[in-house]
Amino acid sequence: MAKHLFGITAAFALAISTSAALAQAVVIEPQQETVIKEYVTKHKVTAVDVPNVKIAVGTALPDTVELHTIDAPNVTYRYVNVNGTTALVDPGTRKVIRVLD
Repeated sequence: MAKHLFGITAAFALAISTSAALAQAVVIEPQQETVIKEYVTKHKVTAVDVPNVKIAVGTALPDTVELHTIDAPNVTYRYVNVNGTTALVDPGTRKVIRVLD
């Protein structure tokens, strides 16, 4: 009985933490998104090939991938071009927050 209750409790905790993570979507104001897209379009970076990495929201990039600064006011995110896909990255977690292509 105790093992069964522990299993149910663990499954419930996992479901809550997964739901919370999905609910933490990054919101970028439309004007800020325009600035970001214009900057990234004008300042293309060379694509890096990272085997076994599919660029999608939530993907954590390895430390070997260089993150590029967006030189614009109030933009703390970085951008990359991995496997031919340009994405916006949170530099603290190295997770993709938006696919730009």
